Amino acid sequence: MIPTTWFTVTYRLQGTAEEARARADELRYEQTVEFPMDLTPEAIRETSVGRVVDTAPDPAGGQRVTIAYAPETAGNELTQFLNVVFGNTSIKPGVRVERFDLTPAMLAHYRGPRYGRAGLRAVLAAPTRPLLCTALKPMGLSARELAQHAYQFALGGIDIIKDDHGLADQSFSPFSERVRACVAAVQEANARTGYRSLYMPNVTASHGQVVERAHLAKAYGAGGVLISPGLSGFDTARHLADDDQLALPIMSHPALLGSFTAAPDNGFSHFALYGQLNRLAGIDAVVFPSWGGRFSFTRAECESIARGSIEPMGALAPIFPTPGGGMKRERVEEMLGAYGKDVIFLIGGDLHRPGPDLADNSRRFRDLVETYA
Repeated sequence: MIPTTWFTVTYRLQGTAEEARARADELRYEQTVEFPMDLTPEAIRETSVGRVVDTAPDPAGGQRVTIAYAPETAGNELTQFLNVVFGNTSIKPGVRVERFDLTPAMLAHYRGPRYGRAGLRAVLAAPTRPLLCTALKPMGLSARELAQHAYQFALGGIDIIKDDHGLADQSFSPFSERVRACVAAVQEANARTGYRSLYMPNVTASHGQVVERAHLAKAYGAGGVLISPGLSGFDTARHLADDDQLALPIMSHPALLGSFTAAPDNGFSHFALYGQLNRLAGIDAVVFPSWGGRFSFTRAECESIARGSIEPMGALAPIFPTPGGGMKRERVEEMLGAYGKDVIFLIGGDLHRPGPDLADNSRRFRDLVETYA
């Protein structure tokens, strides 16, 4: 009998049903006690070793295996929770995390997104329509030049103007100088238009620098921050989300996470990584490459991220899927059909394509989206 207080993780294992059952038996020990089965004391087997709930064929091939784990093995830490979910086993081929399901008691330990969909909509005074986002690029422009772009984007009605993920604290655009300039530019544009556009600088760095830069960004008046959890860590993102002195919306970027989902038989499902895990870490909007662009995500994988962004997870707020990676204006209608209106369209380089008047380009894009929405 498996206690109802235990949480579950569903894996897809390659091999026959018999092979999957044998691998599941190894996995439940590997992910908890990491000790030979025959040497593990009975009391520990009962309280700390994972237990196989069920196995079933997976339509995509292999077997789906659900394993239950005692919440005590994960403690109340996101880092240790991830260690139990996929620590050592991530090193082995043919295992993929499809989803996880926490109990209400475990979910209560996680604050989750501070804003989520409803909160971001309230900040931006956009109760129903899709939101619009762009990235300041290309790398190599000065802080002053990037601020000029930010001003034009905000003037044209782009809701969220974020740093590109490659902007950090480089000599050509130092973090402090860039944030001050871009905040001032967006605020000036808002004063002219009445819009509530937000500037989100990239705070991805080592842990201490992440926190320092995030608070510096708030002090300068930034409307939110961007972080790449694959580089700085999911628990660092959670730390920012839980920081009541910061209290800013957080957008995540998928840098370095591609290898987690690139192989169909290893790593994490798109649903679990970009949907569930980002929400658990307190992210309000998750950036990922939509299908049809320059990356390899399929439509089904992208739609699974959207489902993961709203999957019931206790009191954790739904978050915004933010498809990008080659977003083009002519795909708006198609993408609305897949994501619905609860989406942030991230358009980067293509917003420059019509010509140098970025404000006009932005207005045209916003008008196009509002036509369909």
